[in-house]
Amino acid sequence: MSFRPTVFVVDDDLALRTSLKWLIESAGMQVVSFASAREFLDAYPPYRGRPGSLLVDVRMPGMSGLELQGCLADFDIRLPVIIITGHGDVAMAVRAMKAGALDFIEKPFNDEDLLASIHRGLDLDVKQRREQLRRAEIAARLAHLTPREHEVMDLVTEGKSNREIAAHLSVSAKTVEAHRARVMEKMQAHSLAELVRMALVLDES
Repeated sequence: MSFRPTVFVVDDDLALRTSLKWLIESAGMQVVSFASAREFLDAYPPYRGRPGSLLVDVRMPGMSGLELQGCLADFDIRLPVIIITGHGDVAMAVRAMKAGALDFIEKPFNDEDLLASIHRGLDLDVKQRREQLRRAEIAARLAHLTPREHEVMDLVTEGKSNREIAAHLSVSAKTVEAHRARVMEKMQAHSLAELVRMALVLDES
């Protein structure tokens, strides 16, 4: 089942939330708005598997946009974050960017700039979800390797030759060849380069 991307708007200003909802929906995107960071966190779990982006005011009563960003990181929610900021909050917005926010938009904002930033967030989320799925698939294949096959894969992807691996593991080169063939089969790798790429993906996770 596929879902339309959802733009989550978190701002304590009702008039701004209403304006943003109208603008984003007029561009053909689905919007869900919240009056506080806590309200968003309480409502988000059912949306977790769906693509989306978060548009949040940096300064709000209770939990700020920066604090919400920290909570998302703690909960391993990798939703792209766009910060809405007033002129006096630019330093906070820069801190948010350094903590991983995609962009910050100053009030009063240009509608086209805001929509372009939201589209970048949605595109990034799709890319991140594909990468997460790829990592999960590779990790599932890796789990089927025996400890010895895992050792061989590590050494192969480090650039060691069969002869070097055999000497390191105190086994014959023929045994290494057999392990290597099973590694390639279980990892569904069609070439050494593809196996190395898989190892790099796992290292990045």
